[in-house]
Amino acid sequence: MKKGFYTIIAAQFTSSLADNALLIAAIALLVDRHSASWVTPLLQIFFSISYVVLAPFVGAFADSLPKGRVMFLANALKVAGCLLMLFGVHPIVAYGVVGIGAAAYSPAKYGILTELLPARDLVKANGWIEAATVGSTILGTVIGGALIAPHAAAWIGALHLPLLDSAARGAMFVVMVCYAAAALINLGIPDTGARYEQVSLTRPAYLVRDFAHAFTVLWHDRLAQIVLAVTTLLWGAAVTLQLLVLKWAQTALGTTLSGGAVLQGVIGIGLAIGATLAATRLPLRKSMSALPVGIITGFAVIGMAFYNRDLFPAGWAIVIGAYRIPVYMLLAYPLMAVIGALSGFFVVPMNAVLQHRGQVLLSAGHSIAVQNFNQNIAVLAMLGLYALMLAHGMAIPWIITLFGVFICLMMALAMRRHAYNVRHHGVRLVVDDDAAGAQGAHAARRGAAQPSGK
Repeated sequence: MKKGFYTIIAAQFTSSLADNALLIAAIALLVDRHSASWVTPLLQIFFSISYVVLAPFVGAFADSLPKGRVMFLANALKVAGCLLMLFGVHPIVAYGVVGIGAAAYSPAKYGILTELLPARDLVKANGWIEAATVGSTILGTVIGGALIAPHAAAWIGALHLPLLDSAARGAMFVVMVCYAAAALINLGIPDTGARYEQVSLTRPAYLVRDFAHAFTVLWHDRLAQIVLAVTTLLWGAAVTLQLLVLKWAQTALGTTLSGGAVLQGVIGIGLAIGATLAATRLPLRKSMSALPVGIITGFAVIGMAFYNRDLFPAGWAIVIGAYRIPVYMLLAYPLMAVIGALSGFFVVPMNAVLQHRGQVLLSAGHSIAVQNFNQNIAVLAMLGLYALMLAHGMAIPWIITLFGVFICLMMALAMRRHAYNVRHHGVRLVVDDDAAGAQGAHAARRGAAQPSGK
């Protein structure tokens, strides 16, 4: 890998760690406020709105400056969001500010890969990114859970620090420090030298038209449209399931919020395994063969819905040292790991295909902005539906089942469409293994889709 790649990985790890700990801390702040259960999905809804509303602008912003500088500014905005929560602003509003930073961060994070690396390394690079993200997800969720546990609350209370009068606020302070550290690491990311057509951010009408053009190009490309569809679906489901796992752990397994965070960490371990397998076993030109894994993932989610502690006789447990662990908890861990591994094996090659195709047709920042726009439309729709189901008292197992069935059906339709495109239009993924991402991106930005994707 080229110089600077591992700095990107370090920055991504630190920023993602803070992202995952932040969710747990923000939920804890809502608990401190005695908010209703249906309010929790609103955190992610306010977070995701920024991706949708700012989609026409963040791609141009990511392409207007060196990507490392964009990532620095985005993490600085996340620090501001944490400060707002510490000073008493409602978590939903402050979480929305963090979302603005995240919306600006994403096109730069993925876009720099196509500038820095040749196409043949994109799956491997995405494997590294996903592995770093997953490692930080594991550590971030565990740290977030530990920071809001009762012993942490007692320790923080004994310090009598201003603003840090609860475990949730202490966790938020730690998250803010992590974002600040990520911002400093971003300053060490080298300028790749890639330059794009400069568009003034003060011309919103032009940027909207430019984004609409990019949106149309990707959705009319017969290869990119399939990858866009499946990654949009899986991302919306994944963000919703992130909250569902916390709720499911409490209702089906009887754990606390901290225990649910540990289960999220186990999903992260599975994601790391799946991402590593995809990065080492699946070259870019064979990435579309991972499509059936999406359907298997849907079935695994359905299996999770009907797993609970009532399936086992009361008192069944395994004693490890001084700890007595119920059997239903021990078996829940591999179930979560399998779901994570399937997701990781699926999303790494799909992201690589979309990055490669987007770079060929448009530019790094623009293609990722379109992807984020679509994915977060799905997030808003699914989280809104989840909140509505909770407000009407629907049982968590049936909510999870509906999401799993929906994933299976949509993945099957996407596979059928891709098979049709291959049969009738000769769609295939052509990869120039030696072409660096930055080369030719500017010239291709307004070009028509290449025949290999049509």
